[in-house]
Order: sequence, then structure tokens, then C-alpha cells
Amino acid sequence: MDIKQLTLKMNQLVDHHGWYDPASSKTQTPRNLAISLCLEAAEVLDHFQWTEEPKNRQDFEGELADVALYLLQIASVCGIDLEQAILDKIEQNWDRVWQEDIEHESGA
Repeated sequence: MDIKQLTLKMNQLVDHHGWYDPASSKTQTPRNLAISLCLEAAEVLDHFQWTEEPKNRQDFEGELADVALYLLQIASVCGIDLEQAILDKIEQNWDRVWQEDIEHESGA
């Protein structure tokens, strides 16, 4: 399954729950989705508090899925082809050199 198919399934889920309805308590605005994405990302981080491994693998997988779903939804609502955006970003970063890499290599 590719990103477009996952996005379609995610849109079906959102529609099924009525969250596209402007009167919904879970209005699908970029702002609301970005907040939810950050909250879910914090839940991913919570699995590593005081440990190097996730506390519960199944719960951890669910949190990663939540992050991915919110990311797909933000891209969808904003009309962004996430697959192309990812490919573009990989290309931009391919030959990029980060300042901390330069400092590390020079011994600074």
C-alpha cells in the first residue's frame, strides 16, 4: 500500500466518524491537526522516558501510526502531495552538509 492508498483509507475513516463536518468537535483544520500531530509525537517520546527501548511495543506501534495518520491528514487537508514532498526533501538533503557535521569533522 502506498501513501496515496493510505491517505484514501485515512480519509474514509475521518468521513466515517463525521470529522469533516464543520460542526464536528474534531474539525479537520490544519491548525487542529498540527496540534494533534505534536501531541501524538509527544506520546511517542513518552515511550522512551527513562529507557532506551519502548516501554510497550504494541502501544508504541500505535503511537507511530497515530503520528503517520495525522501527517497524512494535514497533507491531505492542505492539498500537499506528501509522497512528492518527501521525495523533494530527500533530493534537497542528498548533498547537504549540516554545520555540526563540519564542526565534528574539523575537530571543533
